[in-house]
Order: sequence, then structure tokens, then C-alpha cells
Amino acid sequence: MESRPDVIVDFVFEDGMLFVAVTNIGSQPAQRVHIAFDVPFKGLGGTVSIPELPLFRNIEFLAPSRSIRTLLDSSAAYFARREPERITATITYYDRSGQEFSCTINHNLAIYRDITFVPT
Repeated sequence: MESRPDVIVDFVFEDGMLFVAVTNIGSQPAQRVHIAFDVPFKGLGGTVSIPELPLFRNIEFLAPSRSIRTLLDSSAAYFARREPERITATITYYDRSGQEFSCTINHNLAIYRDITFVPT
């Protein structure tokens, strides 16, 4: 296994709620993490531009095996507003020596549209 940071962005479905998570799945810290989304999308009842949150602009330090997540919206509200279902995230970050890394992750949120769940 390569010893380096490895940062991903994932959409998480839990009990009818959608979250966006930034996670360092690598074995080393990531620094200056920046996420760019290919399309604008809103959360929290359509009131917040998610790509513009500071969380996605600059995380100075993200330790290995650490995750930061934020509530996007209920899945029902998100899909009712006809927000984008296909979202691409491009993540750039650095290791402690200053080496730059980048990856692109494609997401299809339509897979969450018809999931049945039991409210807690």
C-alpha cells in the first residue's frame, strides 16, 4: 500500500437524509484540500449553495482516516427541487512534502431516489 493521502468526496444516504462527506482514506495527512463541483447545487431546502461552502474551498489539514460531512438535505426535498443528479467532484490536495494530488469522482445521486427506509 502506498503511503500518501487519498481524499475522496462521497454522498451518503442515511434514514432519508443526504450528506456530503470529504474523507481522507489514505495513510498520510492531506493539506490544502480543495473540491470543485462541475454543477451548482443547493441544499437545506434550496437555501444554501453547497459548492460555495468553506468546507469545499479549503481544508488546511485532514488527518488520515478522518472525515468531515455536512447535511445536504432530505432526499425527498433534494429530488423535489430537481437538483442535479449527476455531479462530478474534482479534488486537489497536497502531502506534507508539497506534492500535489488530484482525482475526479463521478456521482449519480439518482440511485438514492427510490430507496425505502424506516424513519428513526
